[in-house]
Formats: sequence, C-alpha cells, structure tokens
Amino acid sequence: MTQQFKAQNFNVESSPSVVQHPIADADNLKLALRTLGGGVSIITTGDGDNRTGATVTSATALSVDPPRMLVSLNRSSSTWPVLEKSGSFAINIVGAAHEALANQFAGVGGLKGPERYKGADWIKLASGACVLKDAVAAIDCVIEEAIERHSHVIVIGKVVAIRLGEGNSLLYQSGRYHNL
Repeated sequence: MTQQFKAQNFNVESSPSVVQHPIADADNLKLALRTLGGGVSIITTGDGDNRTGATVTSATALSVDPPRMLVSLNRSSSTWPVLEKSGSFAINIVGAAHEALANQFAGVGGLKGPERYKGADWIKLASGACVLKDAVAAIDCVIEEAIERHSHVIVIGKVVAIRLGEGNSLLYQSGRYHNL
C-alpha cells in the first residue's frame, strides 16, 4: 500500500511561543553541526599521479537493499573533479590509528593529490579505487548519480565491493577526534 503525503506549510513565526534564536546563516549552521559527532571516513578516488581524496564525516548509507552509499563533497574541492572523471571511489572507514592519515586527507600540512597517500598501505578492489589495507571497513563504489546543489555535490555510489577490517571507527565532534 502506497501512502500519499500532502505538503504542509507550517507558519512557525506566527506562533506566540517562538523564542528568538541566532540567525539561520552559514556560520551558525556550522556551529550547530559541530555539536553532532560523525564517523570519520577517507574518500579515495583516481589513479596513479591523478589520485586524491578527502576526509569526511558525510559518508553514510543511502540504502542497504540495494546497497548504495551517499557522500557529500564540496564542489570546489580538489577531490570532486577527479571523482567525477574516474567514476569510482572508496569510502575508507578509519579508526584511532588513522588520525594522522585523516589529517593528511583533510589537507593538514598542505599535502595534495597522491602525497596524501603516503605512510599507509593501499590495495585496490573492484572499482580500482584505493582502499586502506587496515581500514576498519572499506566500501568500494561506482557513481550511480551525482546531484549538484549549492556549494556541494551529493554523490550516490553503487556498492561493488566491501572489505571488513577490525576495530572501532574514529569520531569527529567539536573540532576534535574522539575514540570509542
């Protein structure tokens, strides 16, 4: 049975119980989102000298049946054009031992492209994207759809391979890494 939902408009501003809060702008949204802890993943894409990646907390499952992942990337990042061209990427879920590597892929120290891969062991799975050999888990994907909205692109990946490791994932909240 399919349910139909009717769009409703809610006029919150006219409610007498509305309390004034900080303005809904980019700076205050960033402050609010910093309070939300997220799992740390390293997105890898490209090949050879044209490989790169980024550290994100935006990787999540879109669907388990069929297996699909979702990641949001800034359109101005160095990772998005390489990912778009290659058509594949890996989501490397990292643990406490990977904090320095997460910083490398976040651009700390000015490392770019293939330099970000230094100091770790990598293998390739079905799509050809690099997978961290000792990741807590790695999810290998090919792009199913990319939706460009505002400053970001929402990438939906069809899962083509999964590699399970050991340990607990690294978390990021309030500008710091946390371990379980």
